Amino acid sequence: MFGPRRRKGTPPLEWLRRTVPQQTTSGGCAARSPPNFRFVFQRRLSFNPPLQPAIRKFLLLFAGCLLFHLAGTWTLPLIDRDEPRFAEASREMIERSDYLVPFFNNRYRFDKPPLTYWFQTASYRLLGESDFAARFPSAVAAAFTALLLLAWGRRLGDERIGWWAAIMFTICFQTFLHAKAAVADMWLVLFVTAAHWAGYELLRDHLSKALNQPSTLEPQPSPAWWWFFYLSLAGAFLAKGPIGWTPLLAVAVTKFFLPDVKLNRRFLFFTGLLLTLSIVATWGIPALLRTNGEFFRIGIGRHVVARSVGAMEGHGGKSFATYLIALPFYFVIIFLTFFPWAFSLPRLAMRLWRKRDPLDNYLIAAAAVIFVVFTLMKTKLPHYTLPAFPLLALLLAKSFLDRPHAERYVRWTALSAACAGLLAAAATPLVAKFFISRELMLQARNDLTPEMEFGATHYKDPTLVWYFRKYVKGFMADLADKAVKPFMETPGPRFVVLPTAAAAELYPALPAGWKSYSVRGFNTSNGKRLELTLLLKPS
Repeated sequence: MFGPRRRKGTPPLEWLRRTVPQQTTSGGCAARSPPNFRFVFQRRLSFNPPLQPAIRKFLLLFAGCLLFHLAGTWTLPLIDRDEPRFAEASREMIERSDYLVPFFNNRYRFDKPPLTYWFQTASYRLLGESDFAARFPSAVAAAFTALLLLAWGRRLGDERIGWWAAIMFTICFQTFLHAKAAVADMWLVLFVTAAHWAGYELLRDHLSKALNQPSTLEPQPSPAWWWFFYLSLAGAFLAKGPIGWTPLLAVAVTKFFLPDVKLNRRFLFFTGLLLTLSIVATWGIPALLRTNGEFFRIGIGRHVVARSVGAMEGHGGKSFATYLIALPFYFVIIFLTFFPWAFSLPRLAMRLWRKRDPLDNYLIAAAAVIFVVFTLMKTKLPHYTLPAFPLLALLLAKSFLDRPHAERYVRWTALSAACAGLLAAAATPLVAKFFISRELMLQARNDLTPEMEFGATHYKDPTLVWYFRKYVKGFMADLADKAVKPFMETPGPRFVVLPTAAAAELYPALPAGWKSYSVRGFNTSNGKRLELTLLLKPS
């Protein structure tokens, strides 16, 4: 197993010389090299050779990013409206054994394509149904995005670009939030970043002219990058719809600063888009047939077109005047969303105004497309421009190569922001008690049975469905005030969630055998303080 044994009487040094591979001179004669003790004992005494340094770096980055993003996800209840809707729709996919059309609370959910639900169902099967499992896929997607940035930076000829870009993307405020959220955004970011990288590789011989790498460039882009580009576009669409195709617009913009490049010869747009549409159609056509076209009418018509021309759910200005006032929204809010790195953006902008190379132009075009598209839309939310953050991180990292003490600045800024983020994650158990739906569930769970029916009035938050359906097989009934009494007096076990004042008015004295649980907290969707009561009839 460990090579030839040393014969008795053979000097150890002579035995080592025999075991070390010999070098051959140009004349064909074997010349003995001096013994390399480290090589000999690594090769002869190690069952598992060490991992390649590059693989170790990628594994270290992935593990570090994943752990950072997962911190606090098991103690913080689901927030807002979207997290519980995604989490519950994925659970109902498993219950129905139907992975084609998502449902929430036994009704169609057309808001997003199915990719995020598919990843969440896989997470549930692996980890069980929990807040942590619902958020786990987003953390994985964010960690993979960091790997893409490291790999892309290495391809640019300086590993520091990749490391710094990965760190900047990972440790910025908006990534910190959405990598811990059970929503679709991080998968969109992953696939859009992958498409932008593939687009760069297909144009690399022109975009890398200023990087002093002429000897490392392939004469023609590898066909693998073409596949990578259009498969990434398909993944981006399945994650969040047509907005995932912004890399196509970025490629089109390159025609302005690379006029001599034959884009169609490189990208084969017709064939590539046919491939992308074919992949999307394997899910989309059956989904449209199943829903009689409703998936397209609501998923595209309402959640894409309507968001573009009108403000939805109070996000954005309703009048034309407020729309104009809100146009700079993303260029102002970026100082919070891209914190702490955003304060280097003005300096970067001045540098790029004076001097930039083709790669800078490509990254600027790709980021600008995202910012312009969402700036023109009426509905505005701070995280919409998140797919541009990997590109901004690459631009910043590339500009830092000429900055004195850049490595020290990146290291200490990242450590400070990471410590602040981990402290915030450690504080989540302290705020969990203010999440009213979860607290109600924790109080009543010992009295809940699978056959119970339940309803809610006034407070009809999606978190009620997510937390109570863990113990109850039925779905939440949307009740009007006058329907509460008839609902509760129907034979069979059931419970209802309503404001405490309304519960006291309806039932000043609880009927025999009934139970009541009351909590105070906040509505995480709008921040309003609430006091709710759960009235439960065991049978």
